[in-house]
Amino acid sequence: MDNIILIGMPGAGKSTVGVLLAKSLAYDFCDTDLVIQKQQGRPLQSIIDTDGLDGFLAAEEQALLSVKPHRTVIATGGSAVFSDKGMDSLKKDGICIYLKVPTDELIRRLTNIKTRGIACKKGESISDILTERAPYYERYADLTIDCAEHAEDTVEMIVGLIKGK
Repeated sequence: MDNIILIGMPGAGKSTVGVLLAKSLAYDFCDTDLVIQKQQGRPLQSIIDTDGLDGFLAAEEQALLSVKPHRTVIATGGSAVFSDKGMDSLKKDGICIYLKVPTDELIRRLTNIKTRGIACKKGESISDILTERAPYYERYADLTIDCAEHAEDTVEMIVGLIKGK
């Protein structure tokens, strides 16, 4: 296993867990939301507002395909799973872990859904977004971690699973 790809809803802790996991394993870290912002030269919400959902998803796919990781923990955006090409590219050299968080915990964590840069249709709730995305997360996941707890606990679970403990 060369890379670890983290997928899940916005607010699941992919970036936080990813940094800690990379430190624990002495891996590099890549946040694909930051790759999108760098390539586009603007924040995620600006891309969504200006280019629409389809434009954002196209930019996200471009970013996913541009990442060439080696011994890297990759925190994907919550909508990365809508790109078959992007996910297949990442998964060819890695294990994909779905950070699964209960809906009520996501609602508690996501207080800025309208400004955070979440790829969703106008008027969708967090529950609506999760209902649409959950089958994609499950499809791509090699492992699923229930992680409503602290990031450190999630990292410990992941390290134990990938090292076969």
